[in-house]
Amino acid sequence: QVHLVESGGGLVQAGGSLRLSCAASGRIFTVAWFRQAPGKEREFVTAFPWSGDDPYYADSVKGRFTISRDDDKFTVYLQMNSLKPEDTGVYYCAARNAIWVAVDVSDYDYWGQGTQVTVSS
Repeated sequence: QVHLVESGGGLVQAGGSLRLSCAASGRIFTVAWFRQAPGKEREFVTAFPWSGDDPYYADSVKGRFTISRDDDKFTVYLQMNSLKPEDTGVYYCAARNAIWVAVDVSDYDYWGQGTQVTVSS
């Protein structure tokens, strides 16, 4: 069992930046960030595969968000730049026991509790 704990959320103005962190209790393979806006389903944001392939991004965040990982610290980061009001939501860190990227919620084995990101216009 792997425990994930997110941090770094907050309130920011449109155009601003935030950096989220996800600390894992042990080694993790493919990791991802999802988000959920009020009244909407949880959606894929980005994933960093264990396979060695490049990270994969949803079109809505491509060029603005960057996922990175520090496997020595069992930590994953999400750098979010040029934030927009539509980026508002609860951001979840997720991990799966596989080396390839997946974009469905059901493909991930472990989840954090989420951290709130609010972007004001």
